[in-house]
Amino acid sequence: MIGYVTLGTNDLERSAAFYDEIAGILGHSRVYTTERTVGWGAAGKNVMMSVITPFDGEPATAGNGSMFGLPVEREEQVQQIYDFALANGGKDEGPPGPRGEQFYCAYFRDPDGNKLIAYLMRS
Repeated sequence: MIGYVTLGTNDLERSAAFYDEIAGILGHSRVYTTERTVGWGAAGKNVMMSVITPFDGEPATAGNGSMFGLPVEREEQVQQIYDFALANGGKDEGPPGPRGEQFYCAYFRDPDGNKLIAYLMRS
């Protein structure tokens, strides 16, 4: 349903380094870099995520009520992403753990204040 998502940043280099690590944990890599944008994805998949400096030149701000989900394959990846985020300028929004019987996740904000969730849906 979603083809790609962009998150605004005020420091492209910092944001790119932050998401390079998270992409690596998920088995993804950079698929493009431009003067204003860095994007990540996986070979053979049409879904992509990128960080971008705003086109209008105004500061990037986090959307109130906006959140981007990072699906994982194992609970350990939730912990890895959460630990990395908090150790590298991210903020805690809810530690790793179960949320109901089938949902395991952690909530955090990136260094620009964008809210994300790393999650696993159990069968």
